[in-house]
Amino acid sequence: MSEEPTTSDLVELTRRSFAAANRRDWDAVMGFFDRHAVWEAKELPAFEGREAIRGLLEDWLGAYQDVEIEVEEILGLGKGVGFVIASIEGQLAASTAHMRVRFGAVYEWTDDLIERVVSDADIEQVRAVAERLVRERS
Repeated sequence: MSEEPTTSDLVELTRRSFAAANRRDWDAVMGFFDRHAVWEAKELPAFEGREAIRGLLEDWLGAYQDVEIEVEEILGLGKGVGFVIASIEGQLAASTAHMRVRFGAVYEWTDDLIERVVSDADIEQVRAVAERLVRERS
């Protein structure tokens, strides 16, 4: 039996998950996550399980009106590890302020489901996490 995490084209799966988030189709978004998935973001507690992750994403994007997630880059690094650079842009709800937040995220996939996400505005730090995970999974 192989120790290699099995995934389909994780770049395409990641692209589809972001498209679902842009549509605010939370049921579809959660379909990409393992039921025990964890989302880690700097200076926040870890969000464990689909319900907690859904709440995080709904609250995060709900802070904006007319918000769009733009994916700049998605890389499949092998061993079930994906790396994303994206930005969230829109007007803050109940405000005239327009925000653009650029971030990096590492996605750990097994059997076509996301097990763990690590995201942060420090893209180079997140890239280093992704590279370390690939080495660890080898």
